[in-house]
Amino acid sequence: CMYKKIIVLMAFFAIVTPAFGYDESVLAKENSIQTRIDAVGTNLLNYNKIPKRIVFTYDKSEKKKLVSTDKSLTKRQVIVYDGLYQSVQTDDELAAMLAREIATVMKSYSGLWGGMLDSLQVALGSKKFEMVSDKRAVDYMVSAGYNPLALIVYINKTCPQKRFDKISRHNLTSRRLAHIYEYITYKYPQYLENNEYINNPYYQNFLLTSVDNRRKLEEKIKNKSSKEVDYE
Repeated sequence: CMYKKIIVLMAFFAIVTPAFGYDESVLAKENSIQTRIDAVGTNLLNYNKIPKRIVFTYDKSEKKKLVSTDKSLTKRQVIVYDGLYQSVQTDDELAAMLAREIATVMKSYSGLWGGMLDSLQVALGSKKFEMVSDKRAVDYMVSAGYNPLALIVYINKTCPQKRFDKISRHNLTSRRLAHIYEYITYKYPQYLENNEYINNPYYQNFLLTSVDNRRKLEEKIKNKSSKEVDYE
């Protein structure tokens, strides 16, 4: 009887010990990811002298649940979901992800009733603010020393292209990318003149799929026009 108990205990520890080892390695990986997110996020906050409290949290979930509220608007908390984090390869791309969310959080701090009205406008009709947020993200990234072209790379990798956006709360991804590219062209041309992303495959894909939109921008520049381009 004692012999059987010893066998059972040995079998138990043989099963449990590897599991504990696995948990520790997973925990170490999660801590490393959280540390990286905190470092890049805090750089963005400090270099942009953002006077409001914003925290960053890594979530192992693949993506936000459909029924969950947007904590960037309600709790001033930037949630980095694992599904999107897996698409991040460099700190520049991570900064792109976080900078956009910081822009959303900052909107929740402004306006009437402690930002509640502006938060509601962002939540219900984000199409216009989406463009504004993209441009603010570019500014945040440049101020903190990150390459803004990484925002094009990040969006190109993670945002699908819908057929149209007439009744959508979001703009076509191709249109967003075109406006970001135009904004960088006019305000931060040095990043295009000394393009560190020129050989990046995801940036190359953007160039391949944005030929028509970039041609429209070239015409605007050539004609010295101030009219807004109708990107597709």
